Amino acid sequence: MLQNPHMNQVSETETSPQQRARDLLEQMTLDEKIGQLCQVNGGAHDLHDAVREGRIGSVLNEVHVDEVNELQRLAVEESRLGIPLLIGRDVIHGFKTIFPIPLGQAATWDRDAVRLGARIAATEAASSGVNWTFAPMIDITRDPRWGRIAESLGEDPVLCGELGAAMVQGFQGESLDNVHAIAACAKHFAGYGAVEGGLDYSTANIPEGELRNTYLPSFKAALDAGAVTFMASFSDLNGVPASGNEFLMKQVLREEWGFEGFVVSDWESIKELTVHGFAENDTHAALEAATAGVDMEMASTLYRDHLPELIESGRFNIEQLDAMVFNILKVKFELGLFEHAYTNPHDYPALVNEAHLKAARDTAAKSCVLLKNDNRVLPLDRGQLNSMTVIGPLADDGYEQLGTWIFDGESRHSRTCLQAIYDMVGDSVQVHWAPAMANSRCRDGGGFDEAIEAARQSDVAVMFLGEESILSGEAHCRAEIDLPGDQEKLVHAVAETGTPIVLVVLAGRPLTLGNIIDRVSAVLYAWHPGTMGGPAIADLLFGEESPSGKLPVTFPRMVGQIPIYYSRKNTGRPPSHDSITHIDDIDGKAPQTSLGMSAFHLDAGFTPQFHFGYGLSYTEFSYRDMVLSDHRVALGGSLRLSATVENTGEVAADEVVQLYIRDLVGNVTRPVKELKGFQRIHLAPGESRDVVFELHTDDLAFYDRRMERITEPGQFHAWIGSSSDPELWAEFEVTAE
Repeated sequence: MLQNPHMNQVSETETSPQQRARDLLEQMTLDEKIGQLCQVNGGAHDLHDAVREGRIGSVLNEVHVDEVNELQRLAVEESRLGIPLLIGRDVIHGFKTIFPIPLGQAATWDRDAVRLGARIAATEAASSGVNWTFAPMIDITRDPRWGRIAESLGEDPVLCGELGAAMVQGFQGESLDNVHAIAACAKHFAGYGAVEGGLDYSTANIPEGELRNTYLPSFKAALDAGAVTFMASFSDLNGVPASGNEFLMKQVLREEWGFEGFVVSDWESIKELTVHGFAENDTHAALEAATAGVDMEMASTLYRDHLPELIESGRFNIEQLDAMVFNILKVKFELGLFEHAYTNPHDYPALVNEAHLKAARDTAAKSCVLLKNDNRVLPLDRGQLNSMTVIGPLADDGYEQLGTWIFDGESRHSRTCLQAIYDMVGDSVQVHWAPAMANSRCRDGGGFDEAIEAARQSDVAVMFLGEESILSGEAHCRAEIDLPGDQEKLVHAVAETGTPIVLVVLAGRPLTLGNIIDRVSAVLYAWHPGTMGGPAIADLLFGEESPSGKLPVTFPRMVGQIPIYYSRKNTGRPPSHDSITHIDDIDGKAPQTSLGMSAFHLDAGFTPQFHFGYGLSYTEFSYRDMVLSDHRVALGGSLRLSATVENTGEVAADEVVQLYIRDLVGNVTRPVKELKGFQRIHLAPGESRDVVFELHTDDLAFYDRRMERITEPGQFHAWIGSSSDPELWAEFEVTAE
């Protein structure tokens, strides 16, 4: 294997990445320094010359290992200083072995599963020469219209932070310089998930207190897990686009949090500062971004084109430039690129191997959320079924089940739901197959009759509906989030046969199901489950596994309820079932009054369709005996909260036990409920376990009116249960001493 001939030019006695970066920086010309700030898309016509001349620090979207090795050879052997390249790729939820979309992975509430998925993705990507991924995306979002909710880990800072940290650990491994590790990138810093109207690239207006209490903690968790790069958001945050936002990049990230890695822009987001109206021209845009603390520019060339003149004119100084370059070089040294710039695919396990497929299958099964199961129609009993009908365009589509943002995934590796059902039942059950629609958006009912007739002749109809992958992801936002096309009509038509319907939803976001929820017997929400979605879903349908997923985001009844999330504020007039009136119950001659009214919608009430943390099982779990180690805890102390959870049913299964608290009185108003911990446990029938949570008073801290992070003495409520509508309640007090 080729070696970097320049690797020994730095003193071998100076081993720290920081010192090696400083030593190398002293040898660099201005052009070479600016070159390190430039990331270009693979395939550019002058790419080889630019690498040879030291004018590029990173290449993205090049995954052919021979070409990657050639680019690295040019960088380490033919450029003056031999600085290797960062090779970036959007490895979001798998490389070749595709795991569920991140929102689906969040539904597992399983740190280990998420960590393993990222580890497998890193190993597969690294075998192609990739050493940097633009993940995890840890934007908190409470708007399912936003297409990129599919890439998110949901609405809650604690869940998102815990699982985002697990992803970072999976990508980067135990040692960043291991050839199987790739650098993680926490994105999009910050507030992108709160864009107005759920519309990509739009404005986000977030008060600083809300920013610090809700939208920033997941990024801090990623940093604490070791993330070495951050990506600036596209969006305008409170009037200042993130790519020019000094408050975010310098004050919060560098000064308050002590981040020592580097920040990359999003695709051409520095150039877009002029489009925002934040910069008057490209020179000004380059100055704003560099001054704000964006170290590397993705795709556009404003740094290359304008930093020399800005330095020459004194508007930007060389010390600032050196700091940017140092940040990038240090990460390259930490990755060990100077020692192993080249990639030998034989050093890695085979792509899409059986171990990787098993992990993808296990995670897909854990990600599915059982939302409804009337009359225990699920699991299906192969011994009692004579015939079944499989209906829907997504039942046998290996591409669509992969979901959004899978540049390297291939449908030929997918095992579809229809295929898995055939494999599961063999000749024991007659399976009718009726796609009914050409795709999820189709408004041609030409295939309905076949599906209806097949359902009429069957014991059960399993309908695979939802969204094609193209309907979610970046720039794929929806104003209405019902089942698209004529799918609702199809559900109603099949329901008229009287055959029980099991609805399996494959989608990149929460959908509003109110128009059909009463027409189906069961709903299994499978998100876009990835390569092994078919076998995972078949395992659940036929009871080989029990559903254990829990919702990482609230499901609205209708789109007009958005934003709707569990950790709302109480308001001065909180709603209750006794304080609401339905629009159909209003007397047309009733006088206008607000007496006794509260915060609710006349046509939707105040409750969601399905609440955060919700998910059914094939067994039942009982919660009892909530115990607190003390009902008073001093600031700086800890409290143990426990409950006994018992599997009272007949099926072994996993349960996700959740801890919530409420701070009753605060310097600023606090949410009615906040997740503070969760544990996934496995219980056999009849088995019980005491589940214990440790809660430190620092876990109760929040940013107050002065933007100071404090824990205030006072009264708190605590709950332990199976969702954000938990079973057990207790109270405790935090004291000043």
